[in-house]
Amino acid sequence: MARTIRGRNNGLEIWPGYVDALSTLLMVTIFVLLVFVLAEAFLSVALSSRNKTIGALRSEIAQLSQVLALQKAKTASLQDELSSMAALMKATKTREAALMAANSTLNSANAALSAKTATLGAAVAATGGKLSGQVELNAQEIATVSLLNQQIAALRLQLATIAAALDAAQKKDQAEHVQIADLGKQLNEALARKVQSLEQYRSEFFGVLRQALAGQKDIKVVGDRFVFESAVLFPSDSAQLSATGKAEIAKVAQAIETIAPKIPAKINWVLSVTGYADKEAITGGPYKDNFDLSAARALSVLHLLIADGVSKNRVVAAGFGANHPIATGDTPKDLAQNRRIEFRLTSAD
Repeated sequence: MARTIRGRNNGLEIWPGYVDALSTLLMVTIFVLLVFVLAEAFLSVALSSRNKTIGALRSEIAQLSQVLALQKAKTASLQDELSSMAALMKATKTREAALMAANSTLNSANAALSAKTATLGAAVAATGGKLSGQVELNAQEIATVSLLNQQIAALRLQLATIAAALDAAQKKDQAEHVQIADLGKQLNEALARKVQSLEQYRSEFFGVLRQALAGQKDIKVVGDRFVFESAVLFPSDSAQLSATGKAEIAKVAQAIETIAPKIPAKINWVLSVTGYADKEAITGGPYKDNFDLSAARALSVLHLLIADGVSKNRVVAAGFGANHPIATGDTPKDLAQNRRIEFRLTSAD
């Protein structure tokens, strides 16, 4: 009897162990499922962020393609104008050479005519002396004298006609030279007027921006450009603007908003944003070379200017990589100066 009760008690004592084991197994299963759910959530967020980055890069590539197409169109137009001017100058030189050749031919003809005239005059004089020594002239000698006089008159008329044609050609050539010179002068004057009309507003823009950025050692004026060292705007090997960089770009946008209403509508102006990098190779990050990094930084500044209120049709961006350095040395200071963003108020024509 005692053994039966003890056996029953042993079975009851084992049951809580089974319950604990099942509970532990259930918690482990729930924990594993939770880990999988969290991993899937993090993976979804990472993929979403990557897709956004890819979309932004594609948008930047499209904008760069538009800027490149615009520059190519301007270059083609300038090349066409240059070709037209070269063809006109070549035609003018060809005509001038032809006129010189005609002048040389006329001089030779004139000399030949003069010689022939002298010969005919001598013949006439000889004939006249012979006639004076004779009492009667036969019909053949009279016809010879008349023919010689007619030839002299015809040669003189031909010489006068050729001289008049040469004079008219020279006057026409001079008029064309004057016309070409006037056209070049008018083009230069038009360009000078456009540059002068924009210059006063560029100076005012520089004045407003210089006042807003007073005391910044890493921001300076070089010629007609404001130069920002990249360290002021971006972290190393990145195209994401820092908080300080956003504040500095906001000052540029404010300066544009201040000066833009004062510029006449007939002046087609833009703010050029140009990115540059140093010659040191990029060792990591999403950018394969300095050209991509400089272009991405210029586009980041362009997007922030538009977000701060600058009109889309008044700002353009471009990247030049390590080209056009402003410091030629290899020291850290020289490299820092070449990593820069430049702003320039210029004409869009």
